[in-house]
Amino acid sequence: MDIGFAILIIGFAALVAAFFLLVIGLVFSELTNSDIPRGVANGWKLHAVHGLFVGIAIVGRILHRLGICNQVGYIRWFTAWFLTRLKPVPAGLRVKDLTFSEVPVRVYEPTAVCDGLRRGLVYFHGGGWVLGSIDSVDEVCRHIAMKSDTTVVSVGYRLAPEHRYPAQLDDCEAATCHFLSVAEAEFSVDSRRVAVGGDSTGANLAAALCQRLARREDGHLPSPCAQVLIYPALQMADFNLPSYQQNHAVPILFRARMAFYFLQYLSGDMSVCQDVLEGIHVPTEVRPRYKEWLSPSNLPPECLARGFSEKPTPDYDGQVYHAIKAGLEPEVSPLLADDADIEKSPPTFILTCEFDVLRDDGILYRKRLLDLKRDVTWQHLTDGFHGVINFFNQGWFSFPSALLAVDGVVHYVKTL
Repeated sequence: MDIGFAILIIGFAALVAAFFLLVIGLVFSELTNSDIPRGVANGWKLHAVHGLFVGIAIVGRILHRLGICNQVGYIRWFTAWFLTRLKPVPAGLRVKDLTFSEVPVRVYEPTAVCDGLRRGLVYFHGGGWVLGSIDSVDEVCRHIAMKSDTTVVSVGYRLAPEHRYPAQLDDCEAATCHFLSVAEAEFSVDSRRVAVGGDSTGANLAAALCQRLARREDGHLPSPCAQVLIYPALQMADFNLPSYQQNHAVPILFRARMAFYFLQYLSGDMSVCQDVLEGIHVPTEVRPRYKEWLSPSNLPPECLARGFSEKPTPDYDGQVYHAIKAGLEPEVSPLLADDADIEKSPPTFILTCEFDVLRDDGILYRKRLLDLKRDVTWQHLTDGFHGVINFFNQGWFSFPSALLAVDGVVHYVKTL
């Protein structure tokens, strides 16, 4: 073998080894900053899954800095090709990829004979308005459709950073209204029995859409009959709620990452991320009103059992507020809507997880709905963590609480 070629091979191997050592070192550093409480079921598996996701993100960051590809694009590509595997469609279900008002959707229709019209569910996937896809919730939507005998429409709305707010909400509205207008004629679905729902930021879109449609009610289309909110992100006013403090470093969603996603949704301006975490973006005149809705005293005592500290009121910074002011509007923070809007909410199912920074968002929204005499069904997973539903029926990646979550949704949908 030519000595020059041998040196080239050795040099390349050394670069590859150095690259992997760098990735391993960075992954290890990130893992040491995580905190998986004893109460999480299969905590060792969550450690492994978190390590995988951190590794993917780090490789994407390195490739981005080398100018090879965009980090978000790499994460989407890796997830689609290596972590998302679509299985054959089971007997008893028909699956079609369609377009509703220029928005891609996937429709899941049970094929069993139905007496009369079926119920429907329009589902919005999570992923921080940045990640996720129709494929990422395929197993969840199949299960709901099959087990509840419901026609499910999964919506592939546009994502940030390519598209900012309100593109995602607009797409969800367009797809939902299209389905409501053709539900009976094209899908044998009763348009008065169509709910909307989603997980995480998809649940945010569902709640915001219900409020938007209620404000615009014109009588031409029925409003959603219910909203299904799975560990919803509902406000960006307070990142120091007890659940944010208790679960700030619990995978898969860290406290700072949630602020990152909100900012990506709005504008992509990451320079104010720490300011938002500290709360200096909230105007002084609205703080008493938000305090009334977001006070830890509104939470059940068990939510305070792991401890939290009341943070001193931060100074207000008008520049930060103007950079993110849309984030305090109800269409981004449905929990901060006026009573008049929340009074119009349809019956609601809320699922929360104990080890999730967003736990208190869901519980506080439940209290606001109950205070206004709205119908609420609440399910709480005492060993659950954020994102658990995405591990439903995923082989080795599955978690027991994922089945509990999905079956909770199925049970609720069957009551509609």
